[in-house]
Amino acid sequence: MSSIVVHNKTFIPYLSEKEIIEKVNALAAQLSEDYQDKRPLFISILNGSFMFSSDLFKRLTIEAEICFIKLASYKGTKSSGQVITAIGLDTDIAGRNIVILEDIIDTGKTMNHFLPQIYNQQPRSLKIAVLLHKPEASVYPLHIDYTCFTIPNKFVLGYGLDFDGLGRNLPELYQLQEN
Repeated sequence: MSSIVVHNKTFIPYLSEKEIIEKVNALAAQLSEDYQDKRPLFISILNGSFMFSSDLFKRLTIEAEICFIKLASYKGTKSSGQVITAIGLDTDIAGRNIVILEDIIDTGKTMNHFLPQIYNQQPRSLKIAVLLHKPEASVYPLHIDYTCFTIPNKFVLGYGLDFDGLGRNLPELYQLQEN
């Protein structure tokens, strides 16, 4: 992996595809064990979690369903401070075991906005699984049940995460190089 330039900003290698897939495999095994005979519904938060959700879901060894919702709060490399629901949840989740799949949790604003909507629908259980967590950036207290990587409060792209629309297709993760 070598550095890349996206929108005139330099990004340096951070996590390899192999490292990511190893953690996703381990998480899939853990979720398969925890949800044996429970037929969970995974809610994938688009756009950023599509690669994570796809790789995780195809490695599960249990009966499970998946649906998608689009929430957004980023513009460029910073959170906009507003959560926008672009595509809503159209699946009945009452009495279901729910696992939310998120690419990254930093301030927690997006989840803080979304969780009451889910709880109002009375699921049997609700857990959060995240690829990346930035605890240094946390503003809203959240309990994250499954975390693949805890990372510093630096901007990353690749493996589904973008910088103004670019970089999602990279199979590894890159970190913004500080000047």
